[in-house]
Amino acid sequence: MAKIWNLLTQPTNKEIETIQNALSIPHHFAKILAQRGFQTFDQAKDFFRPSWEHTHNPFLMKNMDKAVERLNQAINSNEKILLFGDYDVDGTTAVSVMWNVLIDYHGRLDYYIPDRYAEGYGISFQGIDYAKETGVSLIIALDCGIRAIDKVNYARELGIDFIICDHHQPGEEIPDTIVLDPLQKDCSYPFKGLSGCGVGFKLLQALFEKNNWGTEVLHQQLDLLAISIGADIVPVTDENRIFCAYGLEVLNKNPRLGIRALVQLAKREFPLLLTDVVFVIAPRINAAGRIQSGIKSVELMISTDAEAVNTIAKSIDTDNEERKELDAQITFEALQQIEEDATFTSKKTTVVFHPEWHKGVIGIVASRLIETHYRPTIVLTQSNGKLTGSARSIKGVDIHEALTRCEDVLEQFGGHTFAAGMTLLPENLEAFMHRFDTAVTQLLDEPIVDEIITIDTEISFDDIFLPTENPKEFPKLGRLIGQMEPFGPGNMKPLFMTKNCIVCDATLLKGEHLKLLLKEGNRELMLSVIGFRMPELYDLARSGCAIDIIYTLDANTWNNKTTVQLMLKDIRKSERG
Repeated sequence: MAKIWNLLTQPTNKEIETIQNALSIPHHFAKILAQRGFQTFDQAKDFFRPSWEHTHNPFLMKNMDKAVERLNQAINSNEKILLFGDYDVDGTTAVSVMWNVLIDYHGRLDYYIPDRYAEGYGISFQGIDYAKETGVSLIIALDCGIRAIDKVNYARELGIDFIICDHHQPGEEIPDTIVLDPLQKDCSYPFKGLSGCGVGFKLLQALFEKNNWGTEVLHQQLDLLAISIGADIVPVTDENRIFCAYGLEVLNKNPRLGIRALVQLAKREFPLLLTDVVFVIAPRINAAGRIQSGIKSVELMISTDAEAVNTIAKSIDTDNEERKELDAQITFEALQQIEEDATFTSKKTTVVFHPEWHKGVIGIVASRLIETHYRPTIVLTQSNGKLTGSARSIKGVDIHEALTRCEDVLEQFGGHTFAAGMTLLPENLEAFMHRFDTAVTQLLDEPIVDEIITIDTEISFDDIFLPTENPKEFPKLGRLIGQMEPFGPGNMKPLFMTKNCIVCDATLLKGEHLKLLLKEGNRELMLSVIGFRMPELYDLARSGCAIDIIYTLDANTWNNKTTVQLMLKDIRKSERG
């Protein structure tokens, strides 16, 4: 699939010089900062040195005072509390954080992760029945519940109260209970991008402030909060940037047993970046809920028994290997289904279905399909007599809004702008596919184009290094960019473009990873380039044509020596090539 390259409007020389002089930094790094709106030393200080003082007052969130009062009542009255979390990374980390903190203050605590296959997403009647049977009088829902109106009413009939900590888009009607969700229309909380774990953390923060408890145990959970932020693809800005910065410090300086075990099984080493969290830790934590049960993930994150942790970690790693195999097989089958669909080219959406596809990986498959066919995508399978699906979207299409316009043919749905889930009856499949395509067409401001890659700036290979630097060593520009970590939505790693590169060598590793050795024009400097999962670009690289490339600057360490490696995002034939 061809991609559109979009070079951002470049800052003026005056804007670059202003921030360059304020920080005494090289020109090209100043250019990146100026492009991202930095003008003063204080702005840069707040960004590069995230401070806990800049986190928001938790009591600014609607209903926080009520939530703290109800939670304190439960603690003081020795009520049994059930922590109910979603089965993904955000939900299981939220339950783990809440457990690790509250267990020091309240012994009558239990947790519940619904079975993805028997119960589906969100609060379940089975979970409420479990709460009743075990003497629970308060359920704290984490990363779910904002649309569970009937479940909350059912619980009330059984004498069970709810505190809902969610970050998903609310519907027109809010459950009749204490709801914490910064996306509520009349919630004045200043940051709307919290993860589900983040909302639960704010409840704990408010509880500790109200009770004047020491915050050390609270801050020890920031590693799990950082994992939730990375895994759930929420903005790494504002409060989330602060949480991630402090959380990664906890994770790297004193990793808990469960995380250490996962990292060892993945054959990785500390320190880890947020990118490592996304691609190494999060998939493994997720795999438990996808293949067997999210309860294993919670046990991994709350246990202090080294032997038990290692056993759980090995089981989760096995789940992850199975997940990868299912992912590859179902993606292959889905792409075949698309290829055989004669009507596909006339649609604005991708909807594929097979009754035997594994429910645990359809969300991943939806993301894979967008890499090949750039359009809002839903992958459906069958479970308990109903169709259940995962949706992923593209820039410019609010997938949650699209599903809202189809809600009369859906049993239930929920999610975010770019990701959602739904359940529908088999007899409504055709109607839903038509309605969904119509809804997306209506929401599109302009026709769907190929994926757009946003480029920060154009540089030459020589610009990567200062005149005094050895090209065989890692450059200052790369080290400065590293200080912009953690990267994520809202603070993506800078993308560079270099034109008219000559391919000196091209190799396809393991049949899919493109490895190149490039030089620029007639210059002698040659740099190593790696493009993961890019076999389709191999022929162009071997064609003998000059190419333009888009990449990030990465460090490659081998035998205790660190050099620069360009992480490839795309290539195209140069105009003069």
